[in-house]
Amino acid sequence: MELCEIMQMIDRSLFATLGYTAPDGTVQLRRVFCVWHRGLGSHLISTNTGSSHVQHLLQNGAASLYFSDDAAFCGLCLSGKAVIHQTGAYKTLLWNDGDEKYYPLGVQDPDYSVIEFIAEQGSFYRFDGKGTLSAAALSAFDAGREYENGYAKHCAEQD
Repeated sequence: MELCEIMQMIDRSLFATLGYTAPDGTVQLRRVFCVWHRGLGSHLISTNTGSSHVQHLLQNGAASLYFSDDAAFCGLCLSGKAVIHQTGAYKTLLWNDGDEKYYPLGVQDPDYSVIEFIAEQGSFYRFDGKGTLSAAALSAFDAGREYENGYAKHCAEQD
């Protein structure tokens, strides 16, 4: 798979699976809404500050993020770290009209957080093969990119 094809698969995705380790040592998985990306290596996820995954990630930021397109039989598994943000810039970027039903105090709601997943390496597969992504490859592909809503970009390209 070419890196641009992997990026297109990520852009088509609405959700990813976030993996992390709980304090008792068990591996935990959460399906998360994840459409904001800065290339292949950085992804943003809005979530509740009080959720168990945020609390665990605050203690141990080691994480993985998995994207897939089941219909095309392809996937990408990234490993790296998760950073929890509660600053206005990240929260405002991901805020949508209607989010008040989840965060009644608006963009400054203390129960509203953004997880920034930063990949350190990855592996991908497709029906026709598999490969790995080094930190250097991720960094080179992502150089100069800003965060953008990949799903909105994908939908606009389809129109």
